[in-house]
Amino acid sequence: MHVGFIGLGNVGSKLAGSALRNGFDLTVCDLDADRVDSFVARGAGAATGPADLMRKCDTVITCLPSPAASAAVVEAMLPEVNEAKIWLEMSTTDADEVKRLAALVMAQGGAAVECPVSGGCHRADTANISIFAGCDRATFERILPLLTTLGRRVLHTGEIGTASVLKVMTNYLATANLLTCCEALVTMKAAGMDMNTTYEAMKISSGTSFVHETESQVILNGSRDISFTMDLVKKDIGLFQKIAEDAGVPLEVSPLLMQILDDGIARYGARELSPNIIRRLEDATGLTISAPGFPAEMVDDEPEEPGYEVTPTGLTKPLMAT
Repeated sequence: MHVGFIGLGNVGSKLAGSALRNGFDLTVCDLDADRVDSFVARGAGAATGPADLMRKCDTVITCLPSPAASAAVVEAMLPEVNEAKIWLEMSTTDADEVKRLAALVMAQGGAAVECPVSGGCHRADTANISIFAGCDRATFERILPLLTTLGRRVLHTGEIGTASVLKVMTNYLATANLLTCCEALVTMKAAGMDMNTTYEAMKISSGTSFVHETESQVILNGSRDISFTMDLVKKDIGLFQKIAEDAGVPLEVSPLLMQILDDGIARYGARELSPNIIRRLEDATGLTISAPGFPAEMVDDEPEEPGYEVTPTGLTKPLMAT
C-alpha cells in the first residue's frame, strides 16, 4: 500500500512517522517545506500538492487543523480520486462536514474513512494511540492493517460521522479534566499543600485521570508543553456544544468551559499552549504552580506493540461485524 500523508503538524508528523518506521511506502505533503524535507531525508517521497499526492498514492491521509483546511485539501484531490483510492480523515472535525466530503469522494468511486485519534501526541509518536474509525465494515477491514500500525486500539464506531461525534465528546471530557486539575492544583497551593504530594494524592485517588497524569506533569514542570493550543481546544469543545444543541440537550458545564477558554484566548492568545489556561488562576492569586522532578514534555514509555481492533464492552463482536 502506497500511503500519502498531508498535514505534518504535532500529531500528523508522528502518525506519518509510524507509517514510515513500519515499512509503508510513504509520500508526504505539507505547507511547511522543512517538515517535508525532514521526511524525505528519512526515505519518504514528496508531493507537490493534494492532487499530486492522491495521484501517486493508493491511500491518502489528511490530518489538518480545521474543517475548512480539510475541505480545501479534499476538494483539490477529487479529480484524482477513483475506485482504487481511499481517503482517511484523521483530523478532529465536524461530523456533518466529514460526511459531506466523504460523499464527494465516494461519488468519484473512492472509499472514505474518518479515523480521528485520541491519547496525546506522545502516544501518537509510538503508535500507542487510540483510533476511532467510521465507515462501512468492508472498508474498515480493508484499511485495518494500516490503522493497527498507526495505533494500538482501533474502535469501529459505525458509519461515517460516528467517529467524529465520539472524538469531540472525548476532547470535551479532556478539557473538563484539564480545567478541574488546574483548579485543584491552585487551590492546594493556596492551602499550603506541597505540590509533589498533591500530584501524587491526585494520581493514586479516585480523582485521577489520563489528563492529570499527563498535563498536570507539564504544568508542574513549568513548560506547559502538551503540543496542543487553546484555539484547538476551543474548536473541539465548540463542536461538542453544537452536537448537544442539535440534539436538544441543555448543557450546563460545556458553555462555562467555552467562556473560560474564550477568556484564556483573550488574555494569552489563540496559539498559547492549552495547559497555560492555569495562568488565569495563577494571575488571580499571585501563585506559581510548579514542582521539581516533572518532565518538560511527555514521552510514552510503553513499548510499541501491534495494534488490534477493540470489541465494545457488552457486545460479543465489533460493531457491524458479521
